[in-house]
Amino acid sequence: MGTEVGQAPAWRRTARLFTAPSRTEEVAPLRWDLGFSLACLAFALPTALLSEFYGYRVWGNFATVAYGLAAAHSGYLLLSARKGRTPRGAIGSRWCGIAAVALLAMILPLALLVIRRLTGVDWLITPFSWAAQPEVWVIERSADLLLHHGTPYVDVTALGRPPVVNDYTPYGPVMAVFGLPRALFGGTPLTDALTDARWMFALAACACVLGTLKLLKWPRVPVGAAQLALACPLTALTWAVAGPDLAIVGLLVLSCALAATARVAWSGLVLALVVSAKLIVAPAAAVLAVLVLVRRGARLDWAALARFAAALVATTAALHLPVYLVDPAAFVEHVFRFPLGMGVVRSPAASPLPGHLIAELGPFGQVAAFVLVGAAAVAMVVWLVRRPPANGSGALLRTAVGLGALILLTPATRYGYLVYPLVLLGAHLAFRVAEVSTAPPAQQSSTTSS
Repeated sequence: MGTEVGQAPAWRRTARLFTAPSRTEEVAPLRWDLGFSLACLAFALPTALLSEFYGYRVWGNFATVAYGLAAAHSGYLLLSARKGRTPRGAIGSRWCGIAAVALLAMILPLALLVIRRLTGVDWLITPFSWAAQPEVWVIERSADLLLHHGTPYVDVTALGRPPVVNDYTPYGPVMAVFGLPRALFGGTPLTDALTDARWMFALAACACVLGTLKLLKWPRVPVGAAQLALACPLTALTWAVAGPDLAIVGLLVLSCALAATARVAWSGLVLALVVSAKLIVAPAAAVLAVLVLVRRGARLDWAALARFAAALVATTAALHLPVYLVDPAAFVEHVFRFPLGMGVVRSPAASPLPGHLIAELGPFGQVAAFVLVGAAAVAMVVWLVRRPPANGSGALLRTAVGLGALILLTPATRYGYLVYPLVLLGAHLAFRVAEVSTAPPAQQSSTTSS
């Protein structure tokens, strides 16, 4: 006599959730949700157990619970759908898993780490004591330097000692703005906790999300978009232990929304803030410039491109020139030489991504890595020329691919920077929904530009 389904081994019953034929349209997205949560759980658990950083381990413990609950909820919804049942109320929503991640893997670990940071051990050379990653301290210090010396960059050759990596501020001058609240109002345990730069990064990112959604007329954001942009481990981890990349990518998405809705001068201004905070996203300027030029269709809008470029160049110059004039050598050392590996101290950015692994093969590998970066840049230019983005979703897709290739192929980079293409891909999905809902009926059935 054959074995009943209910008597099958647990692993086989679990596998059937993914492999059994779908009987309803609800099953496929629920399978994706379960797979997504399990993959995130597979990232969070080793982080909790093995990471060298204290903040990472704290996040990993919270995130393991969050993604475990998300996976259990997705599994419950999937089993219910296969039995033809739909749970009622909030428990039946696919957004429950995302809410669990937002609360347990983002808000709570950040609050705990902010409080833990008040012990004042961040500057020790002991990563297991860090309640905030070094970029948080560096940005807060850069704000204090900006207030007192007119530049966030110190002369590393005049410190009276050999410089170390944390003496550098490898960001543009705008990044110091996020540390100004602590520089101005910090000094007590309460004000230090309230003005931690991570709160400023988080507030900026949230404000950019709300501004973008308003520009897009409040579209119905797909769950998959929120998973990529919000609930993936790189976003949640960055939110809790660092944060600057989320503020920057938020501003980048906002700039794209402004360009896509014909607010081209504002788009250039916001993009200038992005470039003046972190140069890694500078290639996005080419994509948005093409979007501004071609978004009207057959007629190229050179006037709009001129307004965009004027706002971008003028704002960038206004933000950089005063700082540069205070100490040109320090500016070049921090903003250009150090990130390129040419500074007095070498950048420690060396995640085992393809570009780094190729460069490690020796002189030939280093040349090959830069050739690959150049080839990727040429491929992006060809893509922009042959298939220019006609809307915001197309621009975001091209930016995500371009930055993703740059991050993967650059010899000195960090895997955490992959949060940029992930968030941009999530925003791409949200923009597509908004563009379809606002398109004329004859166009709503057609595929958006990609």
